[in-house]
Amino acid sequence: MTYRVTLPVFEGPLDLLLFLIKQNHIDITNLPIADVVEQYLEYLGLMQILDLEIAGDFLVMAATLLQIKSTMLLPPEETPPEEDEPDPRAELIRKLLEYQQFKAAADRLQDLERQRLAVFTRTPPDGQRLAEEVVEEPFFEASLFDLLTALSKVLRKVPKEIFHEIVKDEFTVEQKTEALRAQLMRQPCVAFSRLFEQAKSKLEVITTFLALLELIRQRFLVARQGEMFGEILIVRADHVETTATVEKMSC
Repeated sequence: MTYRVTLPVFEGPLDLLLFLIKQNHIDITNLPIADVVEQYLEYLGLMQILDLEIAGDFLVMAATLLQIKSTMLLPPEETPPEEDEPDPRAELIRKLLEYQQFKAAADRLQDLERQRLAVFTRTPPDGQRLAEEVVEEPFFEASLFDLLTALSKVLRKVPKEIFHEIVKDEFTVEQKTEALRAQLMRQPCVAFSRLFEQAKSKLEVITTFLALLELIRQRFLVARQGEMFGEILIVRADHVETTATVEKMSC
């Protein structure tokens, strides 16, 4: 199976590291490199299996993390008492803190934009202009890494395949894309895990996931969460636009 998906929003290596830091409640200034490297490589492995176009951009960071890990495992060199051994994590932590500030500023601007769009005016019968504010429940756009986390959980539930048995491909990404499109036309909102209930193999799970990414790229579908790291809901984009709150999107 060869199919490459290019996502409209690029999420890079620093995004993945920040995702892991938040997910594991890690102190960014005391980064446990050994744990982070292991989890980082798991996500990188998933992206390489899926043949995502962005996967190659994560290899340099993987090499950097492995280099830092190996440096920290080496016995410390003898240094004069007045000199401190430099922390091999220092440069990476500095970049992460700077990028975290940049992301926070960008998120704040997006929040202000959403608040502005939620305010509209109407003209009452007497001709006076009144402002009304639509109060919406908070929601989180599910990131690529949220989707990969959910995919990993689904894959762990699939029975182990007999790898020496030759299985004929019964479906393609294009076929799964059309099947998902038809399903979401009938039901505009579905829980992520339910998309894979009928899958009979890991190959079918992966093919379905690639089809989902393709429909997100086409902006036909949107992946949303009611809370950070919460359950992912897959929603038809035109249904999102006519839905006021996340609660109404519950599937």
